[in-house]
Amino acid sequence: MKKIIIGNWKLNLDHLEAIQLFQKLNYSLNNDVDKKIDIVVAPSFTSLRSIQTIIEADKLNLFLSSQNVSEFVEGAYTGEVSSEQLIKLKVSYCIVGHSERREHFKETDESINLKVHNLVNKKITPIICFGESIEQRNSGKYLDYIIKQVDSATKGLRKDKVDEIVFAYEPIWAIGTGETASLQDIIEVVSEVKKFIESKPFYNEEKIKFVYGGSVSPNNSEEILNSNIINGALVGGASLDVDQFVKIIESIEL
Repeated sequence: MKKIIIGNWKLNLDHLEAIQLFQKLNYSLNNDVDKKIDIVVAPSFTSLRSIQTIIEADKLNLFLSSQNVSEFVEGAYTGEVSSEQLIKLKVSYCIVGHSERREHFKETDESINLKVHNLVNKKITPIICFGESIEQRNSGKYLDYIIKQVDSATKGLRKDKVDEIVFAYEPIWAIGTGETASLQDIIEVVSEVKKFIESKPFYNEEKIKFVYGGSVSPNNSEEILNSNIINGALVGGASLDVDQFVKIIESIEL
């Protein structure tokens, strides 16, 4: 199975800056690396069209992700962006359930499930985020909490509808803090989630990937990304630095 590296640019860069960063990334990648690793960038909504144009014009084998999608399909929902609008921009992936969305915008398990279904219905691959706070980890009940997140996000999915899903373990205490879960911690959580997902009717071993996110950097990526159970990484801050992002990509043993 191909590894996948996703760069989440978050609320950074206007569309001109995004173009500059994306072009530098493309020029910095080794030849044919994109044939062995799926490389995905997730810019702000205002930059999606600009990046899509470059990908199509230069026939690049790089992929576009949205950072969010509406739980609504259409209608009087000012400020929302639908899965239908995203697919028209050739968006291949979309991040859902990120802890920052859960915390700052009070997204619920129910709204995340609606988003997942909207994406799956349009053949956009959802990148479903899950993870525990430091309080939940210290309580010893973090696995129960994580399984509940994953179960809620995937409720009602049908095998004939699911094209692909990426599950991203992002411990909240490791996002943007410089702290990183140990490989043992990551393997424990991902193993439990994988076992749970394997019991679901939509599970297909060739279509499901498990990635890690949480202060991923060139300093820790080699150990994490070359673990057999980890299929890639969701990279935050380091994805805004092309040199760091490329080093993370190159740390994968091909």
